[in-house]
Amino acid sequence: MKNIFERILDSIFGSDKAWWIEVKTGEPACTYYFGPFEASEEAEVAKQGYVEDLEKEGAQRVQSTVMYCQEPQQLTVESTNRAGVSSPKPKPALSGHV
Repeated sequence: MKNIFERILDSIFGSDKAWWIEVKTGEPACTYYFGPFEASEEAEVAKQGYVEDLEKEGAQRVQSTVMYCQEPQQLTVESTNRAGVSSPKPKPALSGHV
C-alpha cells in the first residue's frame, strides 16, 4: 500500500515510476537494479538480501540505494575500468522481485 508521499510523487511524476533498488559493485564493476516495488519500505526490506547474495557470489565494495524512478533500460550494467577496458563478464544478477 502506498503512503501519502508515494501518492504525491505519482501525481507529480506520473504512475510509470516505481521503487527500485540500485546496487553498485566495485569488483566486478557493475550496477544491478532490482524491482519494481510498490513501496519504499518494501524495497528497503529486500535490499539487504540482494546485497548478501551478490557478496556470496564474490562481489566486492558493494553499495546500495533505494530510488523512485522509471524502470531502468537494463537490469545489469557492466562498467568499464579507468583504462576503458570492460571488466570481466559479470555473473547474471539474481532474478529479482517482479
